[in-house]
Amino acid sequence: MPFILRGFGLNILMSVLAILIGTALGTFLGLGQLSRLRLVGAPSRLATQLFRNAPWLVLLFYCIFLMPYQVNIGGMSIVLPSWLRATIGFSFPVAANFSEIVRGAVNSVPHGQWEAAEALGYSRRATLFRIVLPQCISRMIPPWMNLYALLLTATPLSMIVGVEEALGRTQAAVQAQANSAMLIPMYLALLAMFFFYTWPINRLSRTLEGRFGTK
Repeated sequence: MPFILRGFGLNILMSVLAILIGTALGTFLGLGQLSRLRLVGAPSRLATQLFRNAPWLVLLFYCIFLMPYQVNIGGMSIVLPSWLRATIGFSFPVAANFSEIVRGAVNSVPHGQWEAAEALGYSRRATLFRIVLPQCISRMIPPWMNLYALLLTATPLSMIVGVEEALGRTQAAVQAQANSAMLIPMYLALLAMFFFYTWPINRLSRTLEGRFGTK
C-alpha cells in the first residue's frame, strides 16, 4: 500500500498543478471571450472550444510526445519529466472548461448592473473588475470544485503514457503478487482512495451551491 499511496500522491500533485495552471489560463480565456475586440474575442472563443471539445487523452499524448524532453534556459538543461508534461496536457482542457465557467458567471449577472455602472460613469473595465467579477467568485467556486474532482479522476489516464501514478503502480503490484485473488481487493482499494478524496469535495461543492443560491 505505501507503494500505491506514493503513486496516488503523484495523482494529487498533478491535479493540483493542473487546476492552478488551468485556472490562470482559463481566467484570461474567459475574459477574452467577453472582449468586444475581435482580435481578442475570436481567438479566445476558438481556443476554448478547441480544448473543451478535444479528448483529454489526445491532448495528453500531444504534450507527452511532442513537447521537448528538456529545455535549455541560460545554458542550463532542465529535464521535463513525463508527469510534468502530462500535467501540462491536463491543464489545457481545464483552462477551456474554466473559461466557460468565467464567461457563464459574468453573463449571469443582470445586465442592469452594467447599465447602472455606465450611468455612474464607470468604464466597462472598471465595471467588470470592481462590480461584476466580485459577484462572480461565489458563483464560480462550486463548478470549479467539481472541475477539480473531474480532473483528479482523469489523472489515471497518464498511466497510458508511462507515468507511474496510482493506477500504474496498482497494476504493477498486482502483477508482482502473481495472485489473481489480489486483483479485486487491490483495485477496490484504489477506487476507495479516489472516492474518499473526491467525495468531500463534491459534498462541499453541493453545500456551497445551496449557500450561494446556485443551481
